[in-house]
Amino acid sequence: MNTSSSRRTLTTPQRKNPPMCQHQPLCPTSDSADREAARLVAHHPEQGWSLLCNGVLLFEDTGELLPDGQIIAPHRPRETGQVMTAA
Repeated sequence: MNTSSSRRTLTTPQRKNPPMCQHQPLCPTSDSADREAARLVAHHPEQGWSLLCNGVLLFEDTGELLPDGQIIAPHRPRETGQVMTAA
């Protein structure tokens, strides 16, 4: 009886998609700090998301999903000038 597995897992190289940005000057890449400055490709406010030219999905709560699957947690700025205290 042969106990070796007949299954083999084949790995394929990761596909490189062409950049979505076709205009000049080029938009910031998805891994740069200013990635949110890229141009809008699709905007769906009724669903709460937008697709940027660099492949970043930007959500209305300021969270992001990068093209490589990395999740960026929401990062709303804190407005300290409008803090109210209860009497």
